[in-house]
Amino acid sequence: MNKKELDPGASPAAELGVLLRTSREQRGWSQEQAAELVGCTSSYISAIEHGRRNPSRRILTALDRVFDSGDMFRRERGLPGQRTLFEGFAEYLRNEASAVALRLFEINIVPSLLQTPAYSRAFQEAPVLRGIATQQQADERTEQVLRRQRLLDRQPAPHLQAVIDEAALRRPIGGRDVMVEQLRHLEALALRPRCLIQVCPIAAGQHRPFGFPITLLTTRTGATLGYGETQRRGYLERDPQTLAEWTGEYDHLQAEAMSAGATIEFVRAIRRGFEHG
Repeated sequence: MNKKELDPGASPAAELGVLLRTSREQRGWSQEQAAELVGCTSSYISAIEHGRRNPSRRILTALDRVFDSGDMFRRERGLPGQRTLFEGFAEYLRNEASAVALRLFEINIVPSLLQTPAYSRAFQEAPVLRGIATQQQADERTEQVLRRQRLLDRQPAPHLQAVIDEAALRRPIGGRDVMVEQLRHLEALALRPRCLIQVCPIAAGQHRPFGFPITLLTTRTGATLGYGETQRRGYLERDPQTLAEWTGEYDHLQAEAMSAGATIEFVRAIRRGFEHG
């Protein structure tokens, strides 16, 4: 059967349809198999995937359960009480799960895919203490981060390159014990064969490109997508010229960063500093 290719930006129904189809196909399920797990008919699943039907709350809840997606499907439809993702992030997540390569840059914090559970929890709960988020939201965000990290254990794992700002390693998220564990985790990740971690030192000064976190993602088809965030907004970047500029700037960033071996020694030295107070 020929698939109708939906434009996820065309409408909320199309966005949800692409999310469901991508999630199902990543698991190798037919529409019939997904329908049996969700508790509906295959024609119902087909109608959602083609953007022809708005699923009920019960079906959305079942989809989140079946795909172990937290509340992503419910958020996608904007049900009351659900947190809205940054624009473009839902589509980015669908591509991230099957990416063959990722190039990350983060400022002030360790990138989400490299965080320990304790570090992620401490970071996500800070807005709760400031009164601008709920505990439920913090828990959902932490769970989402941990789900995303499963792709690093995929076989074959994606090629991962991460440049971390030195300030992220020195910023005591969660306190000393959390940071010691986090830095040990980075040391271990840096030894993985498909993982390249580098630190961009503060000494790079004005020569460090990017004033915001970015990700460059390579899909299975060889296409490149970019994702960037500001304090309040996120956006998915598809423009070839912009992506070429980002790629060039990322190359420059890596040139300004420490080598892989020097990075491991640098992270180890900071970790020992935390251990000794």
